[in-house]
Amino acid sequence: MGRSRRKGRVVDGILLLDKPAGITSNGALQRVKHLYGAAKAGHTGSLDPIATGVLPICFGEATKFSQFLLDADKGYIATIQLGVRTTTGDSEGDIVHERPVPELSNEAIESCLDAFRGEINQIPSMYSAIKLNGQPLYKLARQGIEVERQPRRVTIMALRLIERTHDRWVLNITCTKGTYVRSLAEDIGELIGCGAHVVGLRRRQAGPFAIEETCTLERLEGLKAEIGEPGLDEALLPVSAAVAEYPVVEMTALTASYFVQGQPVQIAGVKNEGLVSVYSEAMDSKVFVGVGEILDDGKIAPRRLIAT
Repeated sequence: MGRSRRKGRVVDGILLLDKPAGITSNGALQRVKHLYGAAKAGHTGSLDPIATGVLPICFGEATKFSQFLLDADKGYIATIQLGVRTTTGDSEGDIVHERPVPELSNEAIESCLDAFRGEINQIPSMYSAIKLNGQPLYKLARQGIEVERQPRRVTIMALRLIERTHDRWVLNITCTKGTYVRSLAEDIGELIGCGAHVVGLRRRQAGPFAIEETCTLERLEGLKAEIGEPGLDEALLPVSAAVAEYPVVEMTALTASYFVQGQPVQIAGVKNEGLVSVYSEAMDSKVFVGVGEILDDGKIAPRRLIAT
């Protein structure tokens, strides 16, 4: 028997969703995919159910470039409750310990936060999505199973207190991929000596995308009711937006024809190293063809390509 045809229409592009609280990232993805009637879609980096904010959703050809968004830096506004530690590190867990919150001077708070700036080691929460032998840790945790986790090296580029009461802090965080804000909150609480957990989390930035660019589920539902699927498509960013932060290299149509066949090509004047966003000349415009990597010999080798 032949393969069954994929159900749904072909949609290519990136939607910047403002994920609401109370729903998983996959739940949000499925709602958006259903609204678009799309054949293929995936999100780029899970947010916990209590979290809101930037959740890029890739459709069609954009799914090939989702890893670049997964690898991108992230920004959060996190509200942490001091004096209470929970099983999950956030407000969804059961309380396991309560301790009084000490009086802290501004200098003591700044010293505490400074201990977590730069490169740090983090032990992931048992309620993270990291897999052990194919099983997510959170599923093991719900069975009452705790396993040893290896510390991970992450970088906190910015950690700033923007609001506080005696037992509640609001933090502005910029960090590398793989940083667990719940673990950061717990570690801050332990350094203070009273414990802590996350009670609110909003992702304000994911790679090149900011919260101001996002669209809510309610807005998408309104667009579909008002205009239909063409209205939804107008909310999409092009596939190339996934790598908008990479240096741009333009090729002639002839050179690009070799590149899209998987061959490294030589481009005069290229001085960068690492990954680049590649465009081909086409009539009076340029067309995104994929991502390349500049090799030691100066040639550009294809790494991810748009289907032609």
